[in-house]
This record gives sequence, C-alpha cells and structure tokens, in this order.
Amino acid sequence: MNIKVLIVEDDIDLGNLLKQYLEINKFQAHRVYNGIEAREELKRETYDILIIDVMMPKEDGFTLAEKLVQTYPQLPFLFVTARKLKEDILHGLKLGADDYILKPFDADELIQRVRNILKRTKINPVAQEIIRIGSYKFEPGNLILTSSEDQKILTEKEADLLHYLCLHQNQIIKRNDILNHLWKESDFFNGRSMDVFISRLRKYLAKDKAIYIESIRGIGFRFITDNR
Repeated sequence: MNIKVLIVEDDIDLGNLLKQYLEINKFQAHRVYNGIEAREELKRETYDILIIDVMMPKEDGFTLAEKLVQTYPQLPFLFVTARKLKEDILHGLKLGADDYILKPFDADELIQRVRNILKRTKINPVAQEIIRIGSYKFEPGNLILTSSEDQKILTEKEADLLHYLCLHQNQIIKRNDILNHLWKESDFFNGRSMDVFISRLRKYLAKDKAIYIESIRGIGFRFITDNR
C-alpha cells in the first residue's frame, strides 16, 4: 500500500499517535499543525486523503476546508473534532467533508473510515462513462457535470451519490439503501450528511426543470428525469 495521509492536528500527542497508528496500518503519514502549514505541504507533496482537526491556531479546519475544495476539488478529507454540536457537524459536511469523527474516538474506527473513503474515491472503469441527465452531461469517473452554460467539478461524494441516483432513475429509492451503499452505515448523522449532499445536487441540477430529486416522506427519494 502506498497511500499518503496528511494529518492536520495541533495537539502534539494526538497527532503523533495518529501518525504512528496510520504507519502501523501501512499508510504513509505526515503531520502538520494548522491549515497554513497544510496548504504549504500540499504544494510540495501529493496526498491521497487529509485528516483535519477543526479547532487549530492560525488557520482552523473549516477555513482550510473552504480553500481545499477550491484548489483540490478531488482530494477527500475528513474532520476529527471535539465540537459535538449538530450545527458544527453540518457546517463541516456542507464544506465538502467526506466524513467526520468525534473526539475521543477509537483509532481502529478512524482507520476503517479512512479506508472506506479511499474505497469510494478510488478511480475505476466508470472514468470513461458519460451519462445524459436531461440537458446535462455527467462524467462520474472524472467528477464533471456539464450544462450548456457551465461545467461543475463535483466532490467524490457528490459524484458517487449522483451516479447512484442515475442508476435508479424514476424509481423510489429508500434512504437506508443509499446510506448503506455510500456511507456504509445508516445512522442519524450519516442521514443528515446525505441530506446535505442531496440539497447540493438539487442546486446543481436546478437549471433543467425536467429534473428533480423528489423527497418521499418516510421512505426516501425519487430521481425524476426525462431522458426519452
């Protein structure tokens, strides 16, 4: 395995522990102490995933995330945070985080979440696939959604979710089926995360009125399209 992980954590003991545990599990790990150092490190080296603390000096995790999604839209990251308010967690997810984990956490759980994200974001044969969605062209492998007016680079999770919806066009899709397929676990926080991503996709597809992600109360969704 040659997976490179950048740890952005100002707590010296926790940062060192994460680095050691990642290396025990055959990852290459490097740690920095704040968002500014992380952005400088990304100019020097390429990483497969970032583990980001939220509360840090100089530049916190949320500020770093805002800059990451602009400069490295395909780079997955997850938050580790002691901030347990739902508003903070939702804010992190809206910024584009692929996952979050609350402190204190089990190191084995963190490793598994990292592996799950990497498994979902791994480049695969769908890279050459092109899907027509109404007036849009969607390239799931390249994370590109194109309309007649502009082109949007999606995050990995956005592309995975849109691809899943495309595979089930005009069908009722249960919430738990989506969660178990893409988030690997159906719980409250993952459900809220999914709702955030659904809202994003609705906004991206809003220019074509023939396309709609319908919420079906108590069941899930239906991705309504007209691709006849």
